Amino acid sequence: MNTIETEPIAKRCVEILEQHKAADIQLFDVRERSILADFFIVSSATSMPHLRALAEHVRRTLLDEGIKPRGRDGNPSSQWLVLDYGIIIVHIMTPELRRFYALEDIWDRTKIIYTGGEPLPPQRPGAIPQAPAIITEDVDEGYPIDERFLDPDAAEDEEE
Repeated sequence: MNTIETEPIAKRCVEILEQHKAADIQLFDVRERSILADFFIVSSATSMPHLRALAEHVRRTLLDEGIKPRGRDGNPSSQWLVLDYGIIIVHIMTPELRRFYALEDIWDRTKIIYTGGEPLPPQRPGAIPQAPAIITEDVDEGYPIDERFLDPDAAEDEEE
């Protein structure tokens, strides 16, 4: 049976994320806990373009090195992209979504074999995590806008 050394590939993913300024990167060794993957990487992007760029840099660099992803999921407007290499799963998220879902809490913190990248901006102490904002910039609801809702004085003018 042909076995592949997975840890160097996981560390290469981390290296690519660091080179492109990903925030709060954590690499978990989940070989003893998961049949889905050997390594689990969680990182954050600072903006939507950064999210897209990080995923693309990891994908292209590994592809150039002969490593093809089994799949990828999410889109930039979802604020969470996943690259699935079978043996390694790479999560890239916005800080808000990352705080909300707290993927790191799934795994044993003693299984973190690497922490790096820029730190996430601090959250207000005692704040309750809230659902992330839904980005609707690409969504067209198809409803006409009633101009009276945009200008409250317009409704008064019509009544006179």
